Amino acid sequence: MSELHLSRQSYHFVEPLPLQSGSSIEQYDLVVETYGQLNADASNAVLICHALNASHHVAGIHPDNPNELGWWDNMVGPGKPVDTNRFFVIGVNNLGSCFGSTGPMSINPRTKEPYGASFPVLTVEDWVNAQARLADQMGITQFAAVMGGSLGGMQAMSWATQYPERVAHCVVIASTPKLSAQNIAFNEVARNAILSDPDFHGGDYYKHGVVPKRGLRLARMVGHITYLSDDDMAEKFGRELQRPNGESNDYRFSFDVEFEVESYLRHQGDKFSTYFDANTYLLITRALDYFDPARRHEGSLDRALAEVQAKFLVVSFTTDWRFAPQRSRAVVKALLDNKLDVTYAEIDAPHGHDAFLLEDPRYHGVVRAYFEQIAKGLPA
Repeated sequence: MSELHLSRQSYHFVEPLPLQSGSSIEQYDLVVETYGQLNADASNAVLICHALNASHHVAGIHPDNPNELGWWDNMVGPGKPVDTNRFFVIGVNNLGSCFGSTGPMSINPRTKEPYGASFPVLTVEDWVNAQARLADQMGITQFAAVMGGSLGGMQAMSWATQYPERVAHCVVIASTPKLSAQNIAFNEVARNAILSDPDFHGGDYYKHGVVPKRGLRLARMVGHITYLSDDDMAEKFGRELQRPNGESNDYRFSFDVEFEVESYLRHQGDKFSTYFDANTYLLITRALDYFDPARRHEGSLDRALAEVQAKFLVVSFTTDWRFAPQRSRAVVKALLDNKLDVTYAEIDAPHGHDAFLLEDPRYHGVVRAYFEQIAKGLPA
């Protein structure tokens, strides 16, 4: 084991970034954390792409909050599956986020007020283009690997199609090549909870000094239901009543919290509404909806992945019904149809979609073995 070598930096970009929508962002900042050390020929860089409510803080103790551990700390670090003794790991906070990179909460240089509702709609492809500019600034021409879970996996896939020569390995975990109608429906319910909150003010709630907390709480509650499997929820909560002080187990016949699962969801919603931005939630869920690389190829995923050069590791989890294993298998099939090198692992884990964030020896063993093979190809 050695030190994590955590470093944080903000990169400023003055050249406008064209967006898929036809709009652009004139200037912007990206907040980045790095772990480990870049080798002499910059060949050991690994880009970690974050999911919906995560950030650049991937591993280690947060520099400003000793109680906050990186969201993938069990995966990234010295001696861990993505070993920072061997790799230079980069976590970037995406555009539109609320954790330091330019987003709806940021000041628009033209108006001198927060962007709010005027911040442009973003896509996964836009994030990847911004990340590519970051790589240019950092002197990285090719990543040893681009890796992500869930929405992060979509970004990893997009890297392999948008910049095929710049990705040696692509690691896609608990992800999908496009959202199902059911997934889009869940996102719409969550967005509608925010949009219909009286404190939303059309997205310009900053100037009113309020936060659409009710909408954010409901959005998070809906999301959490989809992250857990039925078995996991049954094991954690079952039909247990919420009786912290040993009260009677008789029903109360009211609409207050009655069951443990209700208490859990409300707690998650309350916590989320204190640190996440409503406009960011809208932007990121819409980017999820729009991701569909096959759309430009008449629905053919085979054709969408035809220019890919990277080797792939694809991992799914049996109880993940949000991004079910058959979605990962579709990616694997398209890669094999293109005669590409792909390793696939389907992990029998009970934790649903959230399994990609948890420590499972079989899952971590697969990732560790894969990155050990990548490391063997690096200069001594």
